[in-house]
Formats: sequence, C-alpha cells, structure tokens
Amino acid sequence: MLAQAATAHMVEQEYEIREVAYEELLAGDDAAAITVLEAELAQNPGDPAVLINLGAAYARIGNWERAEHYYSTARDGQREYQLELANGRWLDSRDAARLALASVELEALAAR
Repeated sequence: MLAQAATAHMVEQEYEIREVAYEELLAGDDAAAITVLEAELAQNPGDPAVLINLGAAYARIGNWERAEHYYSTARDGQREYQLELANGRWLDSRDAARLALASVELEALAAR
C-alpha cells in the first residue's frame, strides 16, 4: 500500500523524523504498529503520517471501516506536509491519503 511507508516530512529543506511504526509495518506486525501509532496519535493528534500508517495497519488486518476513517481524517485534516514513501518518492500527505483511501475502498468492495 502506497501510504503505509511515510517516514518523514520536510520543513524548509530540513527533515523531521517521526515515529510512524515503519519497522513494525515493514515486518508485517500490524498489531504492534497499531499500538505504536495510537500512542503517537495521542501525542500528535492530526499528524498525517501517523493517520495514514494507522489506516494502512487497519487495512492490512481487514478493518476497512477504521482504515477509511484514518485515511479520510488525514485527507481532510488541517495539517499537511510532504511525506517520504518507502520507494523514496515524496508526496503531499493529502494526496497520499487520497490514494490510500481509494485503494482501501476498492479492497473493501472486493472483499464483500
């Protein structure tokens, strides 16, 4: 999934690294990722990278409703910034959330 690998954001040409459970997601440990991300969300409400990765973790366990909620929240939130994806590509957080939301909506339809 495209958005699950958001690891950092750029602010005036400087990188700020965030805890977004990248290692847990990469290892396929979705339960651990959810635990880490929910704790991080409590510390940084509305953080798009955290929301997107929470969506990814819930999508991977088949909880489409929660995944859609977190992706929609990231898409519609007040905060946005550039995310670095696992493939090294940079993408606006709202665009990443839109792509992830479209993907999870298709998967949810296919699962029905």
